[in-house]
Amino acid sequence: MDAKGLLGDRMSVPATGRTGIFVAALAMATPAEAETLSFYGTPGLIDMPNAYVLNDGEIALTTAGFGDSLRNTFAFQITPRLQGVFRYSYIRGFNFGGRDLFDRSFDLSYQIARETATRPALAVGLRDFGGTGIYSSEYLVATKAVTPEIRVTGGLGWGRLAGRNSFSSPLAEISDRFATRPDVGAGGIQTTGQIDFGAWFRGDIAPFAGVSWAATDKLTFVAEYSSDIYAKEESRGLGRVASPLNFGVQYKFDNGVTVGGYSLYGRDVGVSLSYVLNPAKAPFPGGRGQAPRALSPRSEVVAASTGSLQRGLSAQGMTLENLEIRGDTARIHVVSSRFPATAQALGRAARVLANRVDPSVEIFEITFVSFGMPVSTVTLRRADLEELEFDVDSSWRTLARAQIEDAAPVDPGTRISGVYPGSDLSWGTFFTPSLFDPDNPFRFETGLKLTGFYAPRPGLILSGEARLPLYSTIDESTRVSNSILPKVRSDAVRYFESERARLTHLTAEMFTRPKKDVFGRVTVGYLEQMYGGISAEVLWYPVDSRLAVGAEVNYARQRDFDGGFGFQDYDVWTGHASAYYDFGNGFYGQLDAGRYLAGDWGATVTLDREFNNGVKVGAFFTLTDVPFEDFGEGSFDKGIRISFPVGWLTGQPSQRSVGQVIRPVLRDGGARLAVRNRLYDTTRGLRGAELADSWGLFWR
Repeated sequence: MDAKGLLGDRMSVPATGRTGIFVAALAMATPAEAETLSFYGTPGLIDMPNAYVLNDGEIALTTAGFGDSLRNTFAFQITPRLQGVFRYSYIRGFNFGGRDLFDRSFDLSYQIARETATRPALAVGLRDFGGTGIYSSEYLVATKAVTPEIRVTGGLGWGRLAGRNSFSSPLAEISDRFATRPDVGAGGIQTTGQIDFGAWFRGDIAPFAGVSWAATDKLTFVAEYSSDIYAKEESRGLGRVASPLNFGVQYKFDNGVTVGGYSLYGRDVGVSLSYVLNPAKAPFPGGRGQAPRALSPRSEVVAASTGSLQRGLSAQGMTLENLEIRGDTARIHVVSSRFPATAQALGRAARVLANRVDPSVEIFEITFVSFGMPVSTVTLRRADLEELEFDVDSSWRTLARAQIEDAAPVDPGTRISGVYPGSDLSWGTFFTPSLFDPDNPFRFETGLKLTGFYAPRPGLILSGEARLPLYSTIDESTRVSNSILPKVRSDAVRYFESERARLTHLTAEMFTRPKKDVFGRVTVGYLEQMYGGISAEVLWYPVDSRLAVGAEVNYARQRDFDGGFGFQDYDVWTGHASAYYDFGNGFYGQLDAGRYLAGDWGATVTLDREFNNGVKVGAFFTLTDVPFEDFGEGSFDKGIRISFPVGWLTGQPSQRSVGQVIRPVLRDGGARLAVRNRLYDTTRGLRGAELADSWGLFWR
């Protein structure tokens, strides 16, 4: 039995092999309509913002440059009104001594009011609220369409946006603390990453304005009056703003790509390239998978053998582990390795049963298994399937009649012979990116990998992976960790210095169901590239609940840099208590509180948005008892992550996903052990709330 059939395919493509496929995902994405994007990669004019937003859930990717600056921006419309942004900028010669600066920053904006026939759209925003402070500013802006083609914008800016014709803020009448603005980012790069709450909307303000004219549905002209005088750049000898007026033209191609050309500040010529995509819309709407077989009339169904039932389920990407037919009830345990939505796999399994088991069987009990653990059982009546197959509201009426329960313990006497032991061994390639090294923003390593597993019985899995690097630029990094904390992550580059084969992981995993609604995991061995040890986890997850609570404890010891079997002297006990909550509408929250690898104590907050097709975009941050000055560059751990299902790309059903974590800087504070197959991720898709949310795919 191979890995796909026995374990399913719910594990994501490893982070070290994602980037190339991830870029392809963005390239093949369905373009979406959007307002003009500024040089900051957000809805705006040229260098100034406007009050518009992207459509809910859209992603905007922008590269824009002029003079000594280049900005690369990832923007995500988190909710219909709230937008989050990560930006990676390059400023030539900005650092003292003429060194180039690679800057990372985050933005947030919120649309306070939507545009109406009589009222403009109104928005408020924060720029660079958690970076070096180079672009630190806040704004309040209004935008109104005066004709279908012409839109005017006016706003007030603080911080960097208060450079020209500034005046005292009216907020100073409320409190004196609004009268002056503290020196954000004083001291330079060493303070990057701190959130400067005390600087927001403080100090003088200045006006900015602009207008856009959509000459055609593809061609747009833009003009603005900018309140940014680029004082920080001028102080470092990078030129002086000659005019506050900027002009530009943008052209949108049929494939959704927009290019722009601009005249900026009376001295520079700029260009921009942007692309807006809607992750809810796949490149192949409706998919390209094979349609399910219709139910046969019961009078034509002939009871099939176990082998025939196995073949029928296998054709639908499922492995039959247990089978029991007693009286009018058929009970099966299956591992689904094809369909990302469990409800779709459930519908396929139910039709296989209806077309292959004795006509006298009236009840189907279908249990889904993950890593040898029975997770959830769904009970369906055969008569309901026959009645509702072509009903106009077939999916939801089927859900109303279905019964979803926690899976009962497995009867070993019903197990299908030949499923265990199972094994797999395969060769492949890997690609490991290294992002945001201040000396080189993109490094990588590529080579060959050997991956294998052996499962002697349900829930026990022995697995490993070895890699042979063939080409690397990561090992060219000359930066040495200056951390005053234990170097639990900041020495990561040293694990890429060896050119010989390296052991990525070698573990034994045991998955259990100690009691109703409770899951357990123990992992021992070489847990990840940097650590070995033992990890134990328990998860309480009621089948019909959107809340899950878990706890994990680990003993970890740092591995040798050469990727072999040896260890270094550093070891640590870590652990976390975790709470997971499904807020509905695709939003999932997670809170982890406990002890991290450097011995620091704190908590990690994560919020993800997952679309019905499996595309996920999320953000996280970690705060611990490590002071900002001890943490070093970045001040605290934070980042964003995005994941695309392979099926979203290809149109073929698949549980595999590709994605990337974008972490501005990797330091030692707030570092957590990278244990594979944590319980919530391996069970969520099979529990009741998730099943119900995806039930629209039951008959697909």
